[in-house]
Amino acid sequence: MDSESGTPTRDSQLKWYKTTLCLAYQSFGVVYGDLSISPIYVYKSTFSGKLRSHEDDDEILGVFSLVFWTLTVIPLFKYIIFVLGADDNGEGGTFALYSILCQRAKVGLLSASHAPDDDISACGSQLPLKETRGSVLLKEFFDKHHNSRILLLLIVLLGTSMVIGDGILTPAMSVLSAVNGIKVKATGLDENYTVLIASLMLVGLFALQHFGTHRVGFLFAPVLLAWLLCISIVGFYNTVHWNPGVVRGLSPYYVYIFFKKAGKDGWSSLGGVVLCVTGAEAMFADLGHFSHLPIRIAFATVVYPCLILAYMGEAAFYTKHKEDLERSFFKAIPEAVFWPVFIIATLATAVASQAIISATFSIISQCRALSCFPRVKIIHTSNQIHGQIYIPEMNWILMIFCLGVVVGFRDTDMIANAYGLAVITVMFVTTCLMFLIIVMVWKRKVLVAIAFVVVFGSLELLYLSACLAKVHSGGWLPLVFSLVALSVMCIWHYGTLKKHSYESLNKVCLDMLLTVGQNHGVTRVPGICLIYSNVISGVPPMFAHFVTNFPAFHQILIFVTLQSLTVPYVPLNQQFHVSRIGPQEFHFFHCIVRYGYKDARKEIYAFESHLIDTVAEFLRTSSNDWDTGASGGEMIVNHQQSSPQVDAVVPRVENGNGVGAMQKKVRFRGVGCNNRELEELEEARESGLAYMMGNTCVLASETSSYLKKFVINIVYGFLRRNCRHPATALGVPHASLIEVGMVYRV
Repeated sequence: MDSESGTPTRDSQLKWYKTTLCLAYQSFGVVYGDLSISPIYVYKSTFSGKLRSHEDDDEILGVFSLVFWTLTVIPLFKYIIFVLGADDNGEGGTFALYSILCQRAKVGLLSASHAPDDDISACGSQLPLKETRGSVLLKEFFDKHHNSRILLLLIVLLGTSMVIGDGILTPAMSVLSAVNGIKVKATGLDENYTVLIASLMLVGLFALQHFGTHRVGFLFAPVLLAWLLCISIVGFYNTVHWNPGVVRGLSPYYVYIFFKKAGKDGWSSLGGVVLCVTGAEAMFADLGHFSHLPIRIAFATVVYPCLILAYMGEAAFYTKHKEDLERSFFKAIPEAVFWPVFIIATLATAVASQAIISATFSIISQCRALSCFPRVKIIHTSNQIHGQIYIPEMNWILMIFCLGVVVGFRDTDMIANAYGLAVITVMFVTTCLMFLIIVMVWKRKVLVAIAFVVVFGSLELLYLSACLAKVHSGGWLPLVFSLVALSVMCIWHYGTLKKHSYESLNKVCLDMLLTVGQNHGVTRVPGICLIYSNVISGVPPMFAHFVTNFPAFHQILIFVTLQSLTVPYVPLNQQFHVSRIGPQEFHFFHCIVRYGYKDARKEIYAFESHLIDTVAEFLRTSSNDWDTGASGGEMIVNHQQSSPQVDAVVPRVENGNGVGAMQKKVRFRGVGCNNRELEELEEARESGLAYMMGNTCVLASETSSYLKKFVINIVYGFLRRNCRHPATALGVPHASLIEVGMVYRV
């Protein structure tokens, strides 16, 4: 008995180990490329400025000590130990932290319109923790000062826009730095050729994105592992061969010596040192592509020790070759292995860009789902991991901007100044949000959160101040990128809120609609019509406008409202909420379909089939409830359809026995039905299905200010005209679509 029961346990454990190690292997090609490639440009960027006059052994060991402790404190302690634990049901990134605050602390600006019900937000979460004095005071502060919620959202969007800026600067910096290494051997090579080679590599990199993270990870992981092996071996060789005493730089004492001797010039050089942690934020942002354990295993066992050996070997080489400090990482490569290492480095820089590109896709997907980014096409590239996505429009936009940076700047030192500012800003935003998470979600004492901010935030502020001092030398570039992205996100969110507010204020009550129908002699035609709107209750103004001008509609009407909630996933059994509108003989229904910001939307035919089946289940259930005299509320009915999201189907247990059939919750309100109504639903289904959507033009009211008219009429109007049409985004067939034109004056 034990052996029989133990066999599947061992098999499941082996499968779990295999899956974890496989994900850890893939993470090398997706998550750690940017972080692993940083030895190519850290020392060169650090000693290219005012530190040129400080090239003694103590300064070199001081820079190595700074790199070692920065790698230890920020990626290892902050991200691997703390920040990865603040995931939103497996999702990471700046928006995931904000989502947690919206769900658990109710302090987000999005919590009013996108907040999940308590049963969803609590799904998979731990038991509520006891409130602390600090969490209560912070909640009272956010409740009392509405502007603090706006400021919090702006900070989140700033961090998000900086990640998008990283998606532009990382490929440009990484690829150009590696290609410039060829000048070590070909000193007379014209700069135009290196720019051309880098541009071709970038085009190839972005062209591979449509294959998806899964395939790209398997393709790139061997390259990065070969790169880490090379730099660790070369680093160990350089340390032993040139200066074994460089290990003294592991002591923080040399950080003190560095600042004592270099002074203000040492502070100015921190903009180059911070590049050693570029890509650390990707460990958190790409969490949805993998999971905690694979990312932690890969970093702690391979990436971290290899990077320390690489930086140590470079420092040992430069103590004996100070004239090469301002040139290139490739000077430290032994002559016998130069070309193999150069080829691997060039390929590895393409891998380095993959981490931030994947993170950019994830962040934009989250923003779009919460109405903070224009509609874009999102392709899910994996059936197993929903977080692995590809966004064609953003992929090509990022490529164009990357090529513009490479061709326009050409100088890696100026790109490094821009790069460092973008990286450290995102990290500091994460630290600020973690303060709120620790106090308001984890319910720890304020002193614990303050200690977190002091330890990590003070170091990041030191680097941030040094990067801000170089705004005039290229640091302005990420500020411009982030300002553009921030403006787009804020304007889109503002315009969408105004549009939804207009629809809610101008919705039509059912009695008024019936009165209009009687006066105009409304004709009912066979079939079912799905009417999409953002109105949760009542009749959308678009439909009333249609009936007034064209007094006819289908036999059965289903008003559909799609909601994106501030949770990653909504269980399948809680996605569809059906209710009846008006008397039974009118056949009006309302269905609220709720998605998480990481949920994969169904193909339109599967969606409509699932929706109509849910309405039929609602009719059967409410009929039984009407016959038995049971009270309304939440019912559970058998759900026979299979679903790919197996984890969302939960078996119900009655009297201690598991029920084998899959089950689904259907919430309803209203009156009962009879079998005739089910027959009419099936007849209407056979007659055909139509879709109705509003083709609205949103304009500012005549009394609005010039600024509001500019934002709504020009900028928001431009974004709406050039983003994906709602019908296209939902996959609605053009032949079955009815669009109702209407002007909204907001």
